[in-house]
This record gives sequence, C-alpha cells and structure tokens, in this order.
Amino acid sequence: MDFSSVVETLNKLLAQTQPDVINSSWIRTRAPRCYRFIQQNLRREFGGIDWDRLTSALEWKYQRRWRPLRTRKNRFQYEDRTEVETILRKYHGKMYVFIAPSGKHDRRTRDVIGISFVRLAQQGNLLAQQELLGFLKFTIDNWIERYSFLARWQGHEDEIQNQLEACIRRYRYTGSFMSYVFRTLECAGRGIRPTRIVSFH
Repeated sequence: MDFSSVVETLNKLLAQTQPDVINSSWIRTRAPRCYRFIQQNLRREFGGIDWDRLTSALEWKYQRRWRPLRTRKNRFQYEDRTEVETILRKYHGKMYVFIAPSGKHDRRTRDVIGISFVRLAQQGNLLAQQELLGFLKFTIDNWIERYSFLARWQGHEDEIQNQLEACIRRYRYTGSFMSYVFRTLECAGRGIRPTRIVSFH
C-alpha cells in the first residue's frame, strides 16, 4: 500500500458511506489498513500525524467534512527554535517559493511549508508564527503589486499582521492556506479606502 492507494481507497469509501463528519477515528474504524499506513508514513517534522497532507489529497467535497478530534488547547506560548529549524532544514533551498513561485508545484510547496509553520504556531510556538509572518510578507507585497483590489492594503502593515495572525489561529484543514490568506485580505480589504494620490502641480 502507498499514499496514492490510501487516498483512492478512502475516496471510494467516502463515496459509498457519505459520512457527515470524517476524522482519525472514522478512518481507524472503517479503513484500518489505511490508518496503519498513515500512522507509520505520514509524519510531521516535529512529531504527530500529518493530517493536512491526507486531507488536501482527498476530494474537495470530503475535505470539507474533516473535523479533527478535539484536543486540549494549549494555554501557554513558548519559543522553541529547534522545531522551527527542523522545518527550515527540511525545505532548505525551497523558501524562494514565498518570493517567486514559478508554477503550480512551487505554489503547492509554499502551502505545505506554510501549513507546517501554522501547526506549530497553533501549538503555541511564537517563533514559528514570527518566521511565517516574515515569509508571508514577501508574498503579500507581491500580491499588492499584482492585484489592484489588494493595493489598498499599501501602508496598512499593522492591520495586515492582525489579519495574518487571525488566519493562523483560524485555519483548519480545508483547502489551501495561502488561498485562505488571499481571500481573507481580499474580503477584509473592501472596507479600506484606497490611498489617493494628490498632485500639487
């Protein structure tokens, strides 16, 4: 069994049973072979199962049904550089994707790296959040230059950071994290008045 066959098996099973909610217990109960493969082979750089990799490979309509088991929320924040360095080492030479992704593969890599930092930040690692905010700044600066409807964010760096921190807190398991950030800025930006350029000549 490999990753492709796991995804194919789960998509077929989901099509047959049409559950309202999917989580790790659902997979363990109904597809134990798939669960064993996932448990052994889909691991995060900093420990635990990489459910993001699995959910992003499922058909879109099933991604939306993913509800992770509730875990006790971390009530403390910490700074662990080792966790951050683990991700940076794994994707060494790939960080350019936040500045100049050259195609679909690079954009997917950017998402994978971004989500890795998101999960650490959600666990409470402040350094992971700071690192991700730094990388996202390059991407958002590029978006502001390319898309006129995002240009109104120019000069609103503090509010951009607030929006990004909220995206990191709220992001769950459906779809692309970068698309989520883009859409958030697009929607939130509608309330910002465009900067007017005044000529004194």
